[in-house]
Amino acid sequence: MKKVLFIASHRKDRAPGQRFRFEQYFDFLEQHGFQCELQYIVSAEDDKILYRQGNYLRKMFFALRANWKRFQNIRQANQSDIIFLFREALMTRSTFFERQFARSKAKMVFDFDDAIWLSNVSDANKRFSWLKNAGKTEDLIALSDMIFAGNEYLANYASGFNKHVKIVPTTIDTEEYQRVPLEKESTITIGWSGSITTIQHFEYALPYLKKLRDTYGDRIRFKVIGDGSYRNEELDITGIGWSKKDELKELSSFDIGIMPLPDDEWAKGKCGLKGLQYMALEIPTLMSPVGVNTRIIKDGENGFLVDTEEEWISKLSQLIESETLRKQLGKAARETVVKEYSVEANKELYLKYFTELLA
Repeated sequence: MKKVLFIASHRKDRAPGQRFRFEQYFDFLEQHGFQCELQYIVSAEDDKILYRQGNYLRKMFFALRANWKRFQNIRQANQSDIIFLFREALMTRSTFFERQFARSKAKMVFDFDDAIWLSNVSDANKRFSWLKNAGKTEDLIALSDMIFAGNEYLANYASGFNKHVKIVPTTIDTEEYQRVPLEKESTITIGWSGSITTIQHFEYALPYLKKLRDTYGDRIRFKVIGDGSYRNEELDITGIGWSKKDELKELSSFDIGIMPLPDDEWAKGKCGLKGLQYMALEIPTLMSPVGVNTRIIKDGENGFLVDTEEEWISKLSQLIESETLRKQLGKAARETVVKEYSVEANKELYLKYFTELLA
């Protein structure tokens, strides 16, 4: 078997980017002659401190352990056929480890799903922003033998530094992603799913969500998944922390899913994951018309593209008022994911490109 060493930050089933970019292909690749090994640096204990204020001494020890782990990975590189690098080896400005991987006998794939060449540091770690260098992305692209870009916008950027660029979309395992049957309620739930680092995108929706609450009162409620610390008393929102175990159940409680985004360069690099998750569960979905969202959603057929506050209020009101419309759009949404953005529809890409790389 050929060996693929996956270099990423988080353990399996922890980070959405990893899960929906490559982890869900491990079994398929193993069945077709590629042994997959994931090497990560952030443990469950590290999760408790990395994205919170303070804990500077513990963060320093984490950095030392992470560097030691990557030195061990250098030794593994020459025993591998492919190094699959997701975003970066370390969350710092250094490219030392990537350069060592590139010098090894293995071919190196660089995979990214965001506009990571732009600066984006969590609020908890602002004072460490000098340690990061978003501009190193172009160096990592140039070092690599092949690039997997999550959408056309990212691929266009990568093509400026490497001619071996492949568009590999973020996908959903639609065999796993089945809606969980829940007791039907009369209240319509409008939901958003994300993370601590993307909660600001949800807040773009607050002005029109407040107006909807004024109109519909207790007929609607709002739900936020991914940031357990989030609170909004006016809209009676208490955020729910993400867990793999409860993910499908919590998402299945949504009657409507929203993905508001600013129209900026960072958002243009997004791969539409939140929307694809809703759509796979037959949840009628509204997205801002930014980046790949305009390819995923065919407005009025499998969801809505909404830009202005008036459009958000109008389309959400239509969905609140009509269960028939919700079911119609939800069914079409899942069909889109199954046909174009599922593991089943895209798994041959990994096999094809890995085989091409080694040839």
